[in-house]
Amino acid sequence: MKVVLRRLTKEFVTKDRAFRALGGIDFEVRDREFFGIVGPTGCGKTTLLHIIAGLDEATQGSVEFIGDKRTKSMVSMVFQESALMPWRTVEDNVPLGDEFRHEQPSVLKRVSQFFLEIVRLADFGGSRPHELSGGMKQKVAIARALANDPEVIVMDEPFASLDAQTRLLLREELLRIWERDKKTVILVTHNIEEAVMLCDRIAVLSAAPAVVKSVFTVDVPRPRTIRSMSSPDFTRCVEKIWDLLRNEVDRAMRVNQPSETR
Repeated sequence: MKVVLRRLTKEFVTKDRAFRALGGIDFEVRDREFFGIVGPTGCGKTTLLHIIAGLDEATQGSVEFIGDKRTKSMVSMVFQESALMPWRTVEDNVPLGDEFRHEQPSVLKRVSQFFLEIVRLADFGGSRPHELSGGMKQKVAIARALANDPEVIVMDEPFASLDAQTRLLLREELLRIWERDKKTVILVTHNIEEAVMLCDRIAVLSAAPAVVKSVFTVDVPRPRTIRSMSSPDFTRCVEKIWDLLRNEVDRAMRVNQPSETR
């Protein structure tokens, strides 16, 4: 499924002032592409994902999904935190989409077992979320998104709360899973290396109000692993994206600094 954003703006109005988070976003995500979005803190990346996922509305502009609908759902979202239901087992957390569609219990069980196998957690179906590590919880969240059989998966910093070693391993796991079905994926991350390892192309956003500075093609051959990060091609991509982003990060930091007390 292709995703097309045209002149997307978002304004938040409070009693004291109006704040423009998105200043006119235009880009296209190709069918079955792994597409990244990077930008400085506070530029509206999460707001943008929420609009794509249908959790928020744009002030102006449009999001179009173009292509033949092949699956049960249009969009599934993986959040920064796993957002699992703590009173349910892992097995019961996975097939929520099918449960909302009133599938039979036998179908829910088969769906759950199938996708827990994909994320290599088949032995933990009877566990509760509090019994899992942070990385395992995020794998369950990914399994839940896949089980909904969406056209598009949007991911908001899915590994941000994890330690560095776990992040590296889960990047490889995510690539392995993506290679299996080639869903269209849109990933927001602050980590440039993470974006380069995972994505086909990356949109670099300006400081708020965000616009697209550039859409960068990642010239690192697939399949990619942790070892890919030591290649000259990988290093060049990281450096080029940082060159595009550096001034925007500096601008965002200066805007967000508290004024001096006199």
